[in-house]
Amino acid sequence: MSQAKVDRYKEEKKNRKREVQKTKRQQRLVKVIVPIIVIVIAAWIIYSGVTFYQEQRPVSEVQVDLSAISDYMGGL
Repeated sequence: MSQAKVDRYKEEKKNRKREVQKTKRQQRLVKVIVPIIVIVIAAWIIYSGVTFYQEQRPVSEVQVDLSAISDYMGGL
């Protein structure tokens, strides 16, 4: 082996622990971030669907006769 290869191998061996930790950290980050993104997208789709459904429903009007309450309050 040439001296350059030996030096490169020693440098890789010295940094191996740090590289393994960095890889594990990145994998954990991916395992946390990806499900969060999926949940946010699913919630957005569900919210949009419910909002669309609510807007499409016919609105029914209700008439309320408050004359009895007004008469009662006027009598006090």
